[in-house]
Amino acid sequence: MDFIEDLGHGLYAIDTGFQRPRFDAAYLVVENGRAAFIDTGTNHAVPRLLAALDRLGLAPDGVDWVIPTHVHLDHAGGVGLLMQSLPTARLLVHPRGLRHMVDPRALWDGALAVYGEQEMQRSYGELVPVPAERVEASRDGQVIELAGRPLLILDTPGHARHHHCIWDAQSRGCFTGDTFGLSYREFDTRQGPWILPTSTPVQFDPPALKASIARLLGLGPQSMYLTHYGRVGEVERLAALLLGQIDEMVALALALKDADERHERLKAGLAAIYLERLRAHGSMLAPERQLQLLAMDIELNAQGLAVWLDR
Repeated sequence: MDFIEDLGHGLYAIDTGFQRPRFDAAYLVVENGRAAFIDTGTNHAVPRLLAALDRLGLAPDGVDWVIPTHVHLDHAGGVGLLMQSLPTARLLVHPRGLRHMVDPRALWDGALAVYGEQEMQRSYGELVPVPAERVEASRDGQVIELAGRPLLILDTPGHARHHHCIWDAQSRGCFTGDTFGLSYREFDTRQGPWILPTSTPVQFDPPALKASIARLLGLGPQSMYLTHYGRVGEVERLAALLLGQIDEMVALALALKDADERHERLKAGLAAIYLERLRAHGSMLAPERQLQLLAMDIELNAQGLAVWLDR
């Protein structure tokens, strides 16, 4: 399967190969021979990102910006290694994430506590620091120019406090990282795409996430460019699904705040929510396959809800 998808408007989705096909996307924005990467995937994705440039006839020194939506490793783990091959690019990162790009040791240690050493090496590889002089902190409302194409930076906490989204007025679309949830193509039906929120540890904040989603809707987007996975339309419908599920997840967590075996019960409750939602969405996949595809998200969402409860 080809790993580059032409979305029009000078936009390309690159399947980073993380975990499974069409699970984790990086985006390439091209304007008048200049380019920007939005999210990079992990170190293992870097050969694909450089191959995408080559296939599109772009030299590495044609990339002006690398912009992770936030510093979780499936979005930004490959930033340092990629920057080594892009001699003129600058890194634009949320101010709360900047120090982790310059010195990724704390980022590594935090992920290590969640995933363990073997999985870290298998999935991510050693993190490469970015020289401080090549890094710029973003500002809410900042507009950067890519060969005259404006990209608006919006502070969007809720999934993480170090999260910003990028609005592209030319395509009427927003690069949402994890703020606008996860929509896997395996769950598409005749009703269209399905979506779920992500409460990955450790900074899930339900009111902030709902406010960030509302802010993105206020732009009147025609499309959302999700890291997990790809471009989706039907933005109003998907936003309603997201907001409803955030409320369901919060209610589940509060009901289990002091429960015995809380983690396993949170996982079971999340699985029940998603199976019912997918049934209503008309998914023809067997429930066992649905749970297999969502296993990582159920585990991480349960962990994130627990951290939120304890905070």
